[in-house]
Amino acid sequence: MTSTDSGVEAGRTVRVGDRDIFYTEAGSGPAVVLLHGGGPGASGLSNYSRNIEVLARRFRVIVPDLPGYGRSSKRVDQGDPFGDLAAAVGGLLDVLEVPRAHLIGNSYGGAAALRLAMDRPEQAERLILMGPGGIGTTRSLPTEGLRALLSYYTGTGPSREKLARFLREHLVYDAATITEDMIDARYRASLDPEVTANPPLRRPSGPAALRTLWRMDFTRDPRLRSVAHRTLVIWGEADRVNRPAGGRMLAERMPNCDLYLAARTGHWVQWERAELFNDLVGAFLDESR
Repeated sequence: MTSTDSGVEAGRTVRVGDRDIFYTEAGSGPAVVLLHGGGPGASGLSNYSRNIEVLARRFRVIVPDLPGYGRSSKRVDQGDPFGDLAAAVGGLLDVLEVPRAHLIGNSYGGAAALRLAMDRPEQAERLILMGPGGIGTTRSLPTEGLRALLSYYTGTGPSREKLARFLREHLVYDAATITEDMIDARYRASLDPEVTANPPLRRPSGPAALRTLWRMDFTRDPRLRSVAHRTLVIWGEADRVNRPAGGRMLAERMPNCDLYLAARTGHWVQWERAELFNDLVGAFLDESR
C-alpha cells in the first residue's frame, strides 16, 4: 500500500473466505480495528475521518469497509448478520496475521465488535463501543431514527432527501454540522446497484425472522455476562437511533464495563465529539500497555 498525505495508507483488498474486504491502515504499535456504522453510504474512512490520524500516532490503526459497504463485497448473511460481520472481521485479522486487536465499533460496527468478542474472544483485546446496535432491541419498539434507517431502501426507494433527513434529524445532535458535500458523497455511495438490490441493513423477514431478531439482541444472549474484556461504552445522551439506556444494560451485564455518557451528542460520537473521543480512546487503551 502507498501512503497519502494524511499518513493513511491508500488501501488494499484482501480475500477473506469467499468475500473481498477492503481496508486501509496507518501508524504502528498495538493493533486497533475501527468498525463503522451501518447507515446508507457508510464506509470505514468516512466514519472515522476525524480519528484515524490522531490514533495512528500511537497505534496500528486498521480500518475496513464491512461487508455490504464501501469497496468490500456486498453479501451479508441475513440469517445472522452480526455473526457474519464478526466472522468477516475475525477472518481479516487472520489474513493480516494479527492475533489480537483492540476493537472499536460504532452502531452496526459496535455490534460486530461485541459479537466477535463472544464468538472468538481470543482475538479481542479491549472493546470500545459507541452506541452499539443489538442492545435491548427486542425489549422496546424501534426508535424513530432506527425506523428511518431501516426504511431507506424500502417504499419509494433511496433518495437524497431521505438521506439528508436521516443524517440531520437522527444521526447527529447539531444538524448544522452535516454539510451538503457529506450528503452528496453518502448518497452516491448508497446507490451502488449491488446494495440497492440487497441492502445489508434491513428488517429480518421470512419464517426465521423471530429467531434472527432474538439472535441480534445481545441482552438475550447468556454469553454477554461472560465477556470479560475490559470495555468502554461511549453513548451520546441525545442518540436518536439507539437508545442511551443501552449503555446501562451493558454496564449491568458485562463484568468489566465502563460507561461514558456524552452530553449534547447524538449517534455519531466519534465524529461529533472527535477530540473527546480521541482522548478517551487514547487513555483507555494506554492502560493496557
